[in-house]
Amino acid sequence: MSGSEKDSALLQLITQTLETGLQTQTEPFPETEVLFGEILTQLRHLDPDDLKSKLVIGGFINHPYGPDKQRCLECMYFLVHRKWCDLPELSVPVDAEWWCRLWRI
Repeated sequence: MSGSEKDSALLQLITQTLETGLQTQTEPFPETEVLFGEILTQLRHLDPDDLKSKLVIGGFINHPYGPDKQRCLECMYFLVHRKWCDLPELSVPVDAEWWCRLWRI
């Protein structure tokens, strides 16, 4: 299986996981670099293959979020052509219409 096929399969798995109603930690949104760093620390302590915990701690949801309808598409970590979150602590395929609490512009 090629890298892009693996990414597609993983994206499909994440999509299904979110669609089944996985409860994730969308709040609190890290308003400061200190709070942002605390979430990154939690993620760094995970097994890199612990996908469910990454989704929960990252606060992933499968739709835009908040009054401004923020989404991965506008996040600085989103790689458009790969449909990928390039934040090293997450490093997972994502849909442009999703959101997580590590969202940054």
